[in-house]
Amino acid sequence: MIYRRHLMKELTLTAVGVFFILLIILISTQVINLLGRVAGGRVAFDAIGTMLAVWVLGLTPLLLILTVFVSVLTVFARYWRDSEMVVWLATGLSLKRWLLPVGVFITPFVLLTAVISLSIAPWAEARGKSFAGFLKQKQDLSLLEEGVFKTRSDGSVYFVGHFDLDKGVAEQVFVRTVDKKTGRTVVVLAQSGVLADEDDKRILRLQDGNRYSGLAGQGDFDQVGFQAADLTIAVNPKIEGRDADRHTATNAQLWASDNPNWHAELMWRWSMPLTIPVLALLALSLSYSNPRHGKSYSIIFAAVFFFIYQSLLTFARTKIGTGQINFWVGLLPAHLIMFIAGIVLLRYRDNPLIFHKKETQ
Repeated sequence: MIYRRHLMKELTLTAVGVFFILLIILISTQVINLLGRVAGGRVAFDAIGTMLAVWVLGLTPLLLILTVFVSVLTVFARYWRDSEMVVWLATGLSLKRWLLPVGVFITPFVLLTAVISLSIAPWAEARGKSFAGFLKQKQDLSLLEEGVFKTRSDGSVYFVGHFDLDKGVAEQVFVRTVDKKTGRTVVVLAQSGVLADEDDKRILRLQDGNRYSGLAGQGDFDQVGFQAADLTIAVNPKIEGRDADRHTATNAQLWASDNPNWHAELMWRWSMPLTIPVLALLALSLSYSNPRHGKSYSIIFAAVFFFIYQSLLTFARTKIGTGQINFWVGLLPAHLIMFIAGIVLLRYRDNPLIFHKKETQ
């Protein structure tokens, strides 16, 4: 029918605009955050693009949820504001007839959110962490650049007189660190060193050197000579076969785990696609405004309901994570409560005669 095609077109155009506006805002804030972490040495500069892509992909389900909610609310609020809904109800048509086209509109969002939340986002999170760790390792190895003093994020200073990249042999090695427990400055001088991997660590095996330690400004430095010593340069991440955490674990791993936190993560993933139809129903019910008054509080009421909905889900997630309730008890009540609220509000808005009588009294 004509009204369905018009609604689908308007919802689609609105959704595209809302999605990209939200995406630009979130990307801008995350870029600033990542640049701050790069400046602090916590993230390799080359990892910014990958981490940003993983972060955006992980946040896409939330973006899709907000896009549906805001789009449906905006379009139907305009219908009420332009008296189109008044004409609709005056002809004897029910608001329930809008449920079918709205359901058709949100179906791709539900499916896409389910796929990303349940499969793609955990996979991308795992690959992103592995790649970021690899680049951080590469950044740490760049400390062995010959003839240049290099500083790590922990404040350690390195100097290598000559470094043979093919053989992994460094000569004339200087290292200055500060012992966090005692506050003593430690200086290591060695004639040579060889790169090696051991226990998931990249180490530099120093040979024929001396170690000096003491408090800066005092003359009580200790000197110890050594023929061989190991210096950790970087920690190698396990790219394959590593133990997944709850954010990178598969749904089967989360379900089979006895850890309540993993069940809470699974509950949150399943809640993402379930949230969309419930919020769409609430948006349709809360979009009402009276054209005679010239003011609409639908946005405020919608924000309140959205906040209540998210608070219920967060509360249930916390209770599951602490083991106070099981998975199913935490998953279903919030969605059922808000779904029933949407049905009640829709039936209330579907009876304009009683509603307008109350307003004119």
